[in-house]
Amino acid sequence: MIADSGAAQRVAALVAPALEGLGYELVRVRFGGGASVLQIMVERQDRSGMTVDHCAEASRILSALLDVEDLIPQAYSLEVSSPGIDRPLTRLGDFERFAGFEARVELEDGTSGQRRFRGRLQGLEGGMLRLDTDQGEAALPLTAVKSAKLLMTDALLAAAAEDAI
Repeated sequence: MIADSGAAQRVAALVAPALEGLGYELVRVRFGGGASVLQIMVERQDRSGMTVDHCAEASRILSALLDVEDLIPQAYSLEVSSPGIDRPLTRLGDFERFAGFEARVELEDGTSGQRRFRGRLQGLEGGMLRLDTDQGEAALPLTAVKSAKLLMTDALLAAAAEDAI
């Protein structure tokens, strides 16, 4: 799971077990809005759709847990959401689960002078993310991935409509 900072990683370690107990999986924790917004992205373990009620349930539990543990010293707003269709790819399993779909990948440091890639996910192999781009297949080191996100395409929308993803 990709978390933006040490504080986000501490929050992720705290909230992940509570979410699992509710039937959710943690997708991402991020501080935004000048660190005044704590964004927690979750999805259902059974991969069925998230509703506003699901997000509200997770928010109530996480808000109480975060208040008790007091990991964040400054004031913040808690925002709980689903990853959506054009979701970020934050866990190793995401790269296999969404193989065949278009994605945008950004690396911390470039490989062969390139930092941003766009192409069809081909999965993982030996610690490398395989991506079929217009220039051919790219093998990107997982340790160098800064961010990855599915791109909204007709194929992705069709798969979502069929609950195939």
